[in-house]
Amino acid sequence: MTKIMIISSIVYLGMMVGAFFWGGMSDKVGRRQCLLICMCVNGFFAFLSSFVQGYGIFLLCRVIAGFGTGGVVPIVFSLFAEVLSREKRGEHLSWLCMFWMIGEIYASAMAWAIIPHYGWSFSMGSAYQFHSWRVFVVVCALPCVCAVVALTFMPESPRFYLEVGKHDEAWMILKQIHDTNMRARGQPEKVFTVNRIKIPKHLDELVEMKSESGNPVSKALFRSKTELCGIWVNFMKCFDYPLKESTIKLAIVWFTLSFGYYGLSVWFPDVIKHLQADDYASKVKIHSNERIEDFTFNFTLENQIHTNGVFINDRFVNMKLKSITFIDSTFRNCYFDDVTSVGSYFRNCTFFEVFFYNTVMPISLFVMADIDDSKLIDGTEVINSTFHHNKTGCQMTFDDDYSAYWVYFINFLGTLAVLPGNIVSALLMDKIGRLSMLGMYGDVTLYTDRRQAQEYVMFFLLFNPTYGTSWKTTWTKPKTNTYIYIYNTGL
Repeated sequence: MTKIMIISSIVYLGMMVGAFFWGGMSDKVGRRQCLLICMCVNGFFAFLSSFVQGYGIFLLCRVIAGFGTGGVVPIVFSLFAEVLSREKRGEHLSWLCMFWMIGEIYASAMAWAIIPHYGWSFSMGSAYQFHSWRVFVVVCALPCVCAVVALTFMPESPRFYLEVGKHDEAWMILKQIHDTNMRARGQPEKVFTVNRIKIPKHLDELVEMKSESGNPVSKALFRSKTELCGIWVNFMKCFDYPLKESTIKLAIVWFTLSFGYYGLSVWFPDVIKHLQADDYASKVKIHSNERIEDFTFNFTLENQIHTNGVFINDRFVNMKLKSITFIDSTFRNCYFDDVTSVGSYFRNCTFFEVFFYNTVMPISLFVMADIDDSKLIDGTEVINSTFHHNKTGCQMTFDDDYSAYWVYFINFLGTLAVLPGNIVSALLMDKIGRLSMLGMYGDVTLYTDRRQAQEYVMFFLLFNPTYGTSWKTTWTKPKTNTYIYIYNTGL
């Protein structure tokens, strides 16, 4: 597994753990509070990852950012569903799914626009390089800031307030929703009414008594242990009757869907690289037996092969090498400074009395690039040369920005193709039903019993965090240990 594959996978590992943890915690401390924490964690560590220089710390930032993202998906759909009336729930959840697609379009468009620009990179001293892909990571973290600001003005879920016994707070939120909808309909005088309500105790008396006794440390440990046990118990209810059969079936469907999706995601970059290689091979420029003296290279060289070349007293300064191969070439009394390279090799070349400035190590000539030991091959020698002010820190970059450009462009087109189906789903979901929509599109629209909807979402995010947005719910509650709230918010 390559480093790029590890970076891509580590985020989903964090999402898997985050979906389990935050999905359960939102039932304990509240949807809105957990959602704010998740967005802050995701935004902060995503932003921080754009500045760190070490590969290990970069992976740590990405897995923690994924941990926050994994909590956002189940919580936001539960929060949204809990303020919708039954007859409009499928339609509005479908509209909410559309914003997931819009977010993917935003990310693809930003990557497409930012990553290929070499000129957007800069360095600060010898230990810090800020490449264009880092700019892309910062831009992708900005929506989290906007989301946190917006969430501060949103109310908590009325269902959660009812579950923890805060009846007045729940009533005020439901009344606010009702009054807003009635004003929009031109009926501000209509009165909000609640017909019936029955609330279970959030914690049993033993837990309450135990958590209120003893020293603060023991109380905190006991309460934390109790909350974690409660999360696990709720999760395991997905495998008990009557949810077990549905859980297994939906898990299989979800797994096969994600397996196919990520299989294609891994396959596309390789296909693009092969197509690019064929295109480059047909357009490559070959320079043979050239002799260049006292010349300054400060521009980009791309898709060229130089054989039996001699470079004397030449300067290579702040330039780019892209798919350049030097074969049997000699560099004498030359000067290299801040040369960025992608897909460039030196075969049986000789460097004699050459000065290298801002380099990683003698064998890795061009820094701020991806040249490593494998790029100097077939007898390449470095003789009486000086290496000064070696760069340190993270040198991560894409192997080929041209490939990255097309990968994100294809992802952009694929996301655009999903939008029409999402719009049709929103318009028809509540009219023809979930099963009919499944048959029409051959897509996965999860029909779940609202009895354990939170645990269902957590479970299915373990199999596919990306498509955690495609589930739709119908809301009923079991006959035992239940609460009922019947109200008219005007939705």
